[in-house]
Amino acid sequence: MIKESERIALVPNSIESIYEKSEEIPPSVKMVGATDYWQQGFTGRNVIVAVIDTGCQMDHPDLKSNIIAGKNFTPDDEGDIDNYQDYVFHGTHVAGIIAGTLNDEGIVGVAPDAKLLILKAIPKTGQGSYDYLIKAINYAVSWRGAAGQRVRIITMSLGGSNDSVELHEAIKRAIQANILVVCAAGNSGDNDLETDEFMYPGYYQEVVQVGAVDSDCLLAPFSNTNDQIDIYAPGVSILSTIPKSRYAEMSGTSMSAPHVAGAAALLISKLEQFTSSEITEAELFTALSHNTNDLGKLKILKLK
Repeated sequence: MIKESERIALVPNSIESIYEKSEEIPPSVKMVGATDYWQQGFTGRNVIVAVIDTGCQMDHPDLKSNIIAGKNFTPDDEGDIDNYQDYVFHGTHVAGIIAGTLNDEGIVGVAPDAKLLILKAIPKTGQGSYDYLIKAINYAVSWRGAAGQRVRIITMSLGGSNDSVELHEAIKRAIQANILVVCAAGNSGDNDLETDEFMYPGYYQEVVQVGAVDSDCLLAPFSNTNDQIDIYAPGVSILSTIPKSRYAEMSGTSMSAPHVAGAAALLISKLEQFTSSEITEAELFTALSHNTNDLGKLKILKLK
């Protein structure tokens, strides 16, 4: 039994429509300016993003070529560490927003040539523990690919209401390892920018905390707002992949965070094109901050 104080859950979201087929480039991908980057040759090629979530449909036609590895940290499937199948829809949807493949079918993500490390920290019940999450973060930090590749970005669309010293320390270790950590802000908002709602790990100062806007760049009524939100991104009626090789529109800051993770992968492609050295986490965060439009009190993701 997981104690309430140690419980993490998915950032609430809603499934609005399910499709067997889909138009390839979702409106939100165009909204953040990703297509302009593709035309310049910046597609996030081989940038590794760790998706800590409910797992992923491992053989989804829009994802299988970009999944580089994965691991299960939950009791699902009798704790089989190699089975990170998604039973909840959530992780597959997040993965598609980041790196759905540009393959003339289904949908395409913000960074269609990024690679995904799928780390399952939420079981089929929709609720996990801080312990699962901390183990997944630590694994992402230490993971190395067959050619020595490492994780550059971690994204998490989940959280809990309680601060945790151990979780905070894991986040700090990731930052110290030069990994950008992107987190959803949460969906307990009251449509008022002057009031604060927050959850962890999103509220930690070290992470890139992401709130949600709609297609008109207006604050999504459900989005948390607080003094640590760094950027807002599309989060209303977002089209992406779901299990059974299908597609769906879903809403939530869960959908906003992966847009930022995908954009960060594109920025790595752009900023490292003429250098053999990696940009730092701080430099990547600065670049993200510069690729926004300031609309009143909202800094909204827009690649330039």
